[in-house]
Amino acid sequence: MDALHWLLDAQVSIAGSPVLVREIVGNGFGLASALFGLRRLVWAWPVGMIGNALLFTVFLGGAFATPQAHDLYGQAGRQVFFFAVSLYGWWRWSRTRRLGAAPDRTAVAPRWATARERAGLLAAAVLGTAAAYPVLAALGSWGPLPDAWILTGSLLATYGMARGWVDFWLIWIAVDAVGVPLLLRGGFYPSAAMYLVYGAFCAWGLVSWWRTSRALRPAAAPIPSNYSEAVA
Repeated sequence: MDALHWLLDAQVSIAGSPVLVREIVGNGFGLASALFGLRRLVWAWPVGMIGNALLFTVFLGGAFATPQAHDLYGQAGRQVFFFAVSLYGWWRWSRTRRLGAAPDRTAVAPRWATARERAGLLAAAVLGTAAAYPVLAALGSWGPLPDAWILTGSLLATYGMARGWVDFWLIWIAVDAVGVPLLLRGGFYPSAAMYLVYGAFCAWGLVSWWRTSRALRPAAAPIPSNYSEAVA
């Protein structure tokens, strides 16, 4: 229990501002999850869920006595949704690995989303942000519009990762671009720093999954030598 109390209460000073150790630890689990995801290992999901639980307590300052003065309900809410979507991702990747569906024996075979799937992602991004904004504003979330996009985009990126779409890295980059200035203004410095790291990491992940998707792409079936005769 002493270790638990220490994790809940311990703080360090960064640039003269108090920061919870659990914010640092939670983001550490998030980074570890991203590394496992880059390598397409099932461990990405349970490790990320531990980080989600810790960060949920960080972004609800009023309920969990964090030193920041702002409640980011979108940031806190997305941890709950992350946890739920991660259960789906954990199940899907475990099933893929068990069935040997990925040619290189990893948990997922990366591919680009189809045009129809991308249209669905775009529609969900617009509708999700529009729906989340008034809710977060009514709750008193600080920066409700960017918070709404971060919530929506994060869920779409997590779902895309579960499906094995290369596109999910691009969504994460768009989330990071909005998240860094929001978190800096709110005083969540470790999370802002991690978003910067995530941005660079996502660029690396995008290139890695893109190359893998090309390497795993089935070779086109050769044209039979008698094709022209058959057509004639």
